[in-house]
Amino acid sequence: MRRPRWTDEKRKPSIFWFLAAIAEPIFGTATRYRVHDAHRMPREGAFVLAPNHYSEIDPVVMGHVVWRLGRAPRFLAKADLFTVPVLGGLLRASGQIPVERAGTVRGSEPLTAARRLVEEGRLLIVYPEGSLTRDPDLWPMRGKTGAVRIALEQNIPLVPVAHWGTQQLMGRYSKKLHLLPPKTIDVKFGEAVDLSAYRDRPLDSATLNAATTVVMDAITALLEDLRGEKAPSERWNPKANNQKETGRFE
Repeated sequence: MRRPRWTDEKRKPSIFWFLAAIAEPIFGTATRYRVHDAHRMPREGAFVLAPNHYSEIDPVVMGHVVWRLGRAPRFLAKADLFTVPVLGGLLRASGQIPVERAGTVRGSEPLTAARRLVEEGRLLIVYPEGSLTRDPDLWPMRGKTGAVRIALEQNIPLVPVAHWGTQQLMGRYSKKLHLLPPKTIDVKFGEAVDLSAYRDRPLDSATLNAATTVVMDAITALLEDLRGEKAPSERWNPKANNQKETGRFE
């Protein structure tokens, strides 16, 4: 049997057509995207896309951008979202992957699902921070290892991406959308992160943490370009600031 290609998902009717029909009238009107270096996003084949994360609307915006660029987005999503009526059904039907903790890959099921997407040449979006950043100025905080683990175990590229402007659409921890006036959102794709130094090493915590630091550096550099300013020299660490790693924080 011929393996599906990304063009099949974009050109043939699927659940993504239905989701796009819902999102496009809303976000096509409420947002003005300025996409930088879109050519760096692979147009076919499996890879991990690693964005920054500071608003709960980020996955919708990133999914919308990726779809417009020709790929069908799939995410690691909080497992409890799959229990929400209607939403859970849409998540399952579109092939999203449930995890017990945001941004972590625990147990065999998420890795098995990720492996299947790789075999089918799909795109997987993983937020390395695992949760909305706790940094007071919305800079990327310390990353978790789920994104690099998948990229290294499956031997696929990991592409960093940063966006800025979604906080105007929905503030951090807010549930309220501000659709008018239209918001400008900048999105910048980076070159695939060079993980060659880690691919032949045991995937222990030292290796995964070191590789994750490289990825977070790449994401932060992209965001610095978008914001036109430098990030703090030390990345925000929730534990060092007496904050929980997951859940809401005001």
